[in-house]
Amino acid sequence: MAEKQTKQNEPTPEEIVTQEADAADEAEQAAEDAADEVVADAVALEQALTQAQEEVAALKDQALRVTAELQNVRRRAEQDVEKAHKFGLDKFTNEMLPIIDSLERTLDACSVDDEATKALLEGIEMTHKMFVNGLAKFNIEPIDPQGQPFNPELHQAMSMVPSPDHEANTVMAVMQKGYTMHGRLIRPAMVVVVQG
Repeated sequence: MAEKQTKQNEPTPEEIVTQEADAADEAEQAAEDAADEVVADAVALEQALTQAQEEVAALKDQALRVTAELQNVRRRAEQDVEKAHKFGLDKFTNEMLPIIDSLERTLDACSVDDEATKALLEGIEMTHKMFVNGLAKFNIEPIDPQGQPFNPELHQAMSMVPSPDHEANTVMAVMQKGYTMHGRLIRPAMVVVVQG
């Protein structure tokens, strides 16, 4: 009887084949599901990678633009500071030029023959020289175009006079000297030009 019971518990060959087929179908289904999950994960990772690469490219571009803008701002600030150092004396110089003009007119008007004014004349000459040398230290140079060709960029023609002794379009007389600062015109020279 014990043998009969063990035989009843044993599966038949058809049951074994059916069980094995079911197990194979389940394993195949599990493998397909796992493969689908791997493909879905790969697609999601690929999309995330593409998005991350786009963000990195955008941030790099933004960083480059910010760096370039910062360099431009720094360069402009340096140029502004340089111009302020170079040309910060414009107003001061324009206020000082009439004083030099007055000293030069005084020197032209004084007579060297008069002993009473000789010491005064020497003092004015020294003061004028100190003034001009002081301005030269700051690259403020006079323009005295006597006998030179007329240059409208540096000279202002106050009048034109015919003269057979001078060449046409040359400066015959300087009414007031001009001045430049670091090569930039502060005040044009006021001149009388020979008519052509």
